[in-house]
Amino acid sequence: MSQAQDYIALDKKYVWHHLTQHKLYEKGDPIVIVEGKGNRVKDINGKDYLDCVAGGVWTVNVGYANERMVRAVADQIATLNYFANSYANLPTIRFSEKLISHMPGLDRVYMSNSGSEANEKAFKIVRQIGQLKHGGKKTKIMFRYRDYHGTTIGCLSACGQFERKNQYGPFVPGFVEFPDCSAYRYHMENDPDAGVKFAKKFEEVLLKEDPDTVGGVIIEPITAGGGVIVPPDGYMETLDEICKKYGVLLIIDEVVCGVGRTGKWFGYQHWNVKPDMVTMAKGVASGYAPISCTVATEQVFQDFVNDPADRDAYFRDISTFGGCTAGPAAGYENICIIEDENLLDNVNRQGAYLMDGLMALKDKYEIVGDVRGKGLFAGIELVKDRATREPADESKAGALCGACMKEGVIIGRTARCFRDLNNTVCFAPALNSTKDDMDELLAALDKGLATL
Repeated sequence: MSQAQDYIALDKKYVWHHLTQHKLYEKGDPIVIVEGKGNRVKDINGKDYLDCVAGGVWTVNVGYANERMVRAVADQIATLNYFANSYANLPTIRFSEKLISHMPGLDRVYMSNSGSEANEKAFKIVRQIGQLKHGGKKTKIMFRYRDYHGTTIGCLSACGQFERKNQYGPFVPGFVEFPDCSAYRYHMENDPDAGVKFAKKFEEVLLKEDPDTVGGVIIEPITAGGGVIVPPDGYMETLDEICKKYGVLLIIDEVVCGVGRTGKWFGYQHWNVKPDMVTMAKGVASGYAPISCTVATEQVFQDFVNDPADRDAYFRDISTFGGCTAGPAAGYENICIIEDENLLDNVNRQGAYLMDGLMALKDKYEIVGDVRGKGLFAGIELVKDRATREPADESKAGALCGACMKEGVIIGRTARCFRDLNNTVCFAPALNSTKDDMDELLAALDKGLATL
């Protein structure tokens, strides 16, 4: 056997892959990625691909083998690789200051190493504030149908995707679901009041639960894996007003959208809202080192500043690898690259070009029911019938991804999230993508859609 075949055999014998039914490997092989440069990756057989999902899960935002990122991580590890974050270190200080400079109204950065962890911290903050300030009453946390917030049992308790949480219960009590805001699915895309109406659905559930028992609500600014759902105008502002009215902490999960993906530093900044906490991971360091953050207002932070003699009044949490210094060093350099190379402008420019191309494909192919997104985060929803909007079977989305792979372009899809809504294919190319990259993506999609 060749060396490639040897590695594939070893993978099939020893490795347990994420989100994978390994029965498939009895007749097929996993794709082994061995090299990345710029916005392209190469597999073990030498095939070259344009990566239009930034590492498969919307992470490698400034591209592969970026010399500035590699040097920043290497230099930091050579100086100090780790010390527990109950102490201070220079890269965390520098990174926190740089991050907060792009988040007006937020003040404090709590470090951990995954999006799930970042959201768990936010949930713990809500619960502890409920004990410290509200006599243990305001501890419920609301979440939105179709949103995803992580893979731990706590985060799955706040998961609006059936298949992601199926069979993993019983879940943590005190989590309450409210309806999504998909204007397309509810035939409301031409209703100018759709955003307000969807936000009022949140208020209805909140009132049913009793606002005196609800401490927080978590949402994605744009629902990501649940279908790339952009909220209608007025939705975010109205939801924020409702939260302020009833004293509910607003948590924005920016794990996917954060740090430039949508054409602003953070997705929520497309709207006039003032979150109490913002969580982030994935693109914070473009995958060059693990890092996540739970960022809070000074008011939230001050709820934990109390008499040191009170052993229950501080945030009693720790993340072991929140003390790794490579993460904040990479996060700092990542932000600097986005600033220095004006990548937000590029995201908006290339994103507009991509959206125009996707709309042209919608005009060409009846199977494309809807096109949506912001910046370099976009999706197309596949349907059986445009009039009824009946979702296409997820096999169609899988077939389109497979067709694009044959053309050397990697795209993503909503997979293993729902029983009947795994019908959206999605795109999240690197923030420094070019017009040529967009043309290559659109050409692959055109060929793939023609086969469905």
